[in-house]
Amino acid sequence: MSGRGLLATAVVLAAIGAAGYWLFSGPPPAAPAATASTEQLERGKYLAQAGDCIACHTIPGQAIFSGNRAMPTPFGNLYAPNITPDNETGIGKWSADDFYNMLHTGRSPDGKLLYPAMPFASYTKVTRADSDAIYAYLRSVPAIKRPNREHELRFPYNNRSLLIGWRTLYFQEGEYKPDAQKSVEWNRGAYLVQGLGHCAMCHSPINALGGSAEAKAFQGGLIPMQNWYAPSLTSNREAGLGNWELQDIMDLLQTGVSHRGTVYGPMAEVTFNSLQHLNDADVKAMAVYLKELPGNDPPAEPAPPLTNDVQQQFAEGQRIYEARCAICHVSDGRGMPPHFPPLAANQSILMGSVVNPVRMILNGGYPPGTHKNPTPYGMPPFAQDLNDKEVAAVATYIRNAWGNSAAPVTPQQVNQLRSALLE
Repeated sequence: MSGRGLLATAVVLAAIGAAGYWLFSGPPPAAPAATASTEQLERGKYLAQAGDCIACHTIPGQAIFSGNRAMPTPFGNLYAPNITPDNETGIGKWSADDFYNMLHTGRSPDGKLLYPAMPFASYTKVTRADSDAIYAYLRSVPAIKRPNREHELRFPYNNRSLLIGWRTLYFQEGEYKPDAQKSVEWNRGAYLVQGLGHCAMCHSPINALGGSAEAKAFQGGLIPMQNWYAPSLTSNREAGLGNWELQDIMDLLQTGVSHRGTVYGPMAEVTFNSLQHLNDADVKAMAVYLKELPGNDPPAEPAPPLTNDVQQQFAEGQRIYEARCAICHVSDGRGMPPHFPPLAANQSILMGSVVNPVRMILNGGYPPGTHKNPTPYGMPPFAQDLNDKEVAAVATYIRNAWGNSAAPVTPQQVNQLRSALLE
């Protein structure tokens, strides 16, 4: 299985050796599985897409699920394993019980602890019926003989015994239990978001032990190595979804664009690989659940005063914006949604972290081409045209124009991010 949204969610699991990836080793031969029905195979494919398994287990352009895709982390490279039904290098000898137990307990069939970059802390919520369907689908894809590549992790992160402590703190085993006080639709959304979607892995703050407190789930967090900030999905002020229309949340998930915003970076890959393939009912259920996530805002802090230096920076940013940005985002910041998102009252522009707006100015980007939006509009990069001071100025402008209010961006912040992206 994969880690979503970045797909590179593996990189957020740190400090005590949690940043690694699980390594399959061949279990004893199991009895042949019963022939799966066409309906079960189709269901399994759908669920595998919901879990975004392809993101980690497939090198672009190579055989699906054949593994060995590199995922750089602060602790070395991880390599996702081969999960095709090859008997020697894949999961061909796994039984349906083996597969369910792996998802449910975070252990391989030989008892080896899995690194939590494999999102078993979320996949433990998957029902046995859904697990069996995914297993049947994985057994139906072409078997590829490709040995798994060893991870290249530095000591002590290559010591699996450290995982015992992580599991004690952050892993609670058990299938999803419906909330009887909520609707069937809400519970379906919760099951997808908390389970196969494993959205909290990116959208929650990670502490020094590589874990996240349940109380802070979905409150947003920085994705190391990827240099993106996964915003809050709760109803709080920091890019929260509480005041979004349900349709805007659905559009963003399923097509990558909406009248409130556009997805770029890791989330664009999630939409392309996973969410665009979900049916409207499931996407709506996810939106219903996300919209009701409670916020937990600290007391609002007054915006810092605009000093003379910042006022000069603001004026320079306005000049650059009018010359380079207004053609798409309009002089008053309203944009031309859904293709060109609004910047006025755009919570993703106003977050405490300046990573995303600076990253977009430097590198630009495109939302994904999806079934419902096959030819998306994109944003050009300005890293070659604007220096650090100019990028900081325009970022400061859009964070403080049209009623927006946020801390100014410094050239040093821009330079740090620019340098990190070149590494």
